[in-house]
Amino acid sequence: MELNNQNLPQPMPRIGDKAPSFKAVTTQGEINFPEQFAGSWVILFSHPADFTPVCTSEFMTFATLETKFAEANCKLVGLSIDGLYSHIAWLRTIKEKIEYKGMKNVEVRFPLIEDITMEVAKKYGMIQPGESQTKAVRAVFVIDPKGIIRTIIYYPLSLGRNFEELYRVVVALQTADAFSVAMPADWQPGDDVIVPPAGSCGAAKERMESKDDMHCYDWFFCTKKLAKEKVMESLKKGFKK
Repeated sequence: MELNNQNLPQPMPRIGDKAPSFKAVTTQGEINFPEQFAGSWVILFSHPADFTPVCTSEFMTFATLETKFAEANCKLVGLSIDGLYSHIAWLRTIKEKIEYKGMKNVEVRFPLIEDITMEVAKKYGMIQPGESQTKAVRAVFVIDPKGIIRTIIYYPLSLGRNFEELYRVVVALQTADAFSVAMPADWQPGDDVIVPPAGSCGAAKERMESKDDMHCYDWFFCTKKLAKEKVMESLKKGFKK
């Protein structure tokens, strides 16, 4: 019996995969993703529906933080399965009528994708049947300048995202790349970073006896200081490229 591949579930992209390509209509015109964003980090995120309160709070927060993300060489792209005119009306309502947590007259300038066919949402595994067959969950994909997926975070429909964490992820990934280090739990710029484990017994012994700026708790767990100024300067270099 011949299988119809169109009816088979599409595998979800994974960390380390090339971000699935697509062309789409948005509130800022047509985009070609991710090719159009080459050279920048991107947060591609989905929301369940326009004219809903949790999504409204998220869009106001993202729009307010857009400059901060831009200074970290990161662009924002939103998506829901609503139509373009619904998007436009909703964003206009946010700007003209909604005041929340001191935010008002908020204008959303980043692209919001129309995805009525759910083609993009399905490519990125944003439709989770256990939550909804017709609404995208709150998915977050952090994509690097080469178009590679570096982080994936999923939130249910009822839970708004933590935007400080999303910013921290973007900064941490760039810092890890720039300085060849890893980040411990709850890392923030200016905190100590983790030095990759030693690759041999000899290197481990030398590391434990070293007098340089590393602090070793054991041979496999060593940290060193990385000034916040160096981290932020690294972000600026990426932003100026």
